[in-house]
Amino acid sequence: MENATGNAVMDTQELSVVPDHTGSEYGQISINNNVVAIIAHETAKKVPGVVELQGTLADGIAGMIGKKAKDKGIRIEKESEELLTIDLTVVLEFGVKIPDICVQLQSAVKEAVEEMTGQKVYAVNVVVQGIRNLEVKKTTED
Repeated sequence: MENATGNAVMDTQELSVVPDHTGSEYGQISINNNVVAIIAHETAKKVPGVVELQGTLADGIAGMIGKKAKDKGIRIEKESEELLTIDLTVVLEFGVKIPDICVQLQSAVKEAVEEMTGQKVYAVNVVVQGIRNLEVKKTTED
């Protein structure tokens, strides 16, 4: 696969979801990688201890030309026709056990993507970009 570094969603080609049986009387189903990114984003937000998905400088530039915020901090790469690798860049809450939260995040994202798309996930890689003390943020907002 060609390396298109800097894109939150690395490969925006459509994925074909192959049913358990060969052929379908209704036709082919394709799911764009942006949909996979949104599933990963929404799932990651629900994991306790995850504050936000943190985009890169390239995500910021892409945002200026119309890239969606739900792609920020997420990269999707096809390992093969059947396998995806998902890279997440996150900010976690200060005080959490980072390895525990990352394992929960990996499990939740893998399960959600596989369940909703039928696509197999080879790996969910998590990069912890930072930590944030939520109590400090809340007091400065008041």
